[in-house]
Amino acid sequence: MLDLETLRIIWWLLIGVLLAGFALTDGFDFGAAILLPFIARNETEKRIVLNCIGPVWEGNQVWIILGAGAILAAWPYVYAVAFSGFYFLILLLLLTMGISRPVSFKYRSKLPQLFWRQCWDHMVFIGGIVPAIIFGLLIGNVILGVPFYFDNSLRFFYTGSFFDLFSPFACWCGFTSLAMLIMHGGLYIAIKTDSSLRERALFWSRSMALVFIFLFALGGIWIAYKVHGYWVTSAINTQDFSNPLHKTVVTGVGAWLTNYQLYPITLSMPILGFVGAILVCITAYRWSRFAFCCSGLGIIGTIGTVGVSLFPFIIPSSADLSSSLLVWDTSSSQLTLFLMLIASIIFIPIILLYTAWVYRVLAGKVNQAVINKEEEKHTAY
Repeated sequence: MLDLETLRIIWWLLIGVLLAGFALTDGFDFGAAILLPFIARNETEKRIVLNCIGPVWEGNQVWIILGAGAILAAWPYVYAVAFSGFYFLILLLLLTMGISRPVSFKYRSKLPQLFWRQCWDHMVFIGGIVPAIIFGLLIGNVILGVPFYFDNSLRFFYTGSFFDLFSPFACWCGFTSLAMLIMHGGLYIAIKTDSSLRERALFWSRSMALVFIFLFALGGIWIAYKVHGYWVTSAINTQDFSNPLHKTVVTGVGAWLTNYQLYPITLSMPILGFVGAILVCITAYRWSRFAFCCSGLGIIGTIGTVGVSLFPFIIPSSADLSSSLLVWDTSSSQLTLFLMLIASIIFIPIILLYTAWVYRVLAGKVNQAVINKEEEKHTAY
C-alpha cells in the first residue's frame, strides 16, 4: 500500500483533474448558454445553439458529481467547510445549474408560442451565467481565506455572512471565470456551426479571450501586492493522522507567490493560462478546433495556477489561522484513500472512454437539416 503522504498528493492532483474535467466540458455548455441571446438572431439559430449542447450537457455534469463525491470521501473536513460556509452560493448553484437549466433545455421546444420560448431562453441564459460567476466567486473566497474555525473537539463554526462572499477580489475572480467560459463556449459553437452564427461566436470568443487575459493578469498583480496569503511556520508530519489544529500558520501580502520562488517549474501553470488565451486570439478564425484545444489548455493553466499558489493549503481560514485546511491534515485515512484510488483507476478510464465515444457519435455540424431529422425522432431541443 502507498504511504499516506503519497496518497494525499495523488488525491490532491485527482481533485484538480476532476475540476479541470468539469471546466473543460460543462464549461463550454455554460459559455454557449450565455452567448445564446447574443449570437442567435432568430428561432432557427437559437435551436441550433441549443442542439449543439443539448445532447452532451448531462454527461458533462458527471465531472462535478465525481468531484463533490471525491471531496466528501477523500477530504471530509474540506467538504464540511466548503458546503457549510458556502451554503447559499452552492444552493444558488444547484437551483440554476442543477434545476432551471435542465428544465429549460427539456421544456423550451414543447410549445410553439413565442412567450413560452422566450421565457425558457432567459432560463437557459441564467443557468449559464450564474454558475460561471459562482465558480469564480468560490475560488476568490478560498484565495482570500474563509472565516471559519474549529474548536478543541473539531466542531466547525462559520463566522462570515452571505454578503462577505461578494468582496471586490472575489467578484473579480467571478468575472474572470465568466470571460474564460464564454471564450471556451464560443469556440465550441464555432466548431459545431457555420455561416454567420459561427462568425458571431468567434467574435465573442476572441473578445472574451482578450478580457480574460486582462482580468487574469490584473488578478495576479492584485494577489502579489494586495491579497494576504498564508504559509505554515511549524513543522508538519505529512504521515500523521488528520487534525487541522496541529500547526502554526501566519499570513502576509504576497505569500501566495512563495511556491513560484521555491519551485520555478510551477510558473508553467500561469504561463499556460496566458499562452492558451493568446493562441485563441491568434488562431480562432483559421483553426477553430486548434483554438478550442488552446482554450482548454488555458483553462487547465488557470485551475493549475490556483492549485500551485495555494499548495499545501486547500481552504485557508481567515478567522483562525491554525484551523486552515492543508493537504497534510484534512484527508481521510490511508486505507480509505487507497481503496478510492483503486476504484478511480478502474472507473475514470471507463468514463473517459464512453465520453469519447459520445462525442465521436455526435461529431459534425448542427444545422436546420439535423434539427429536422431529430424532430422526427422527437429528440431535438
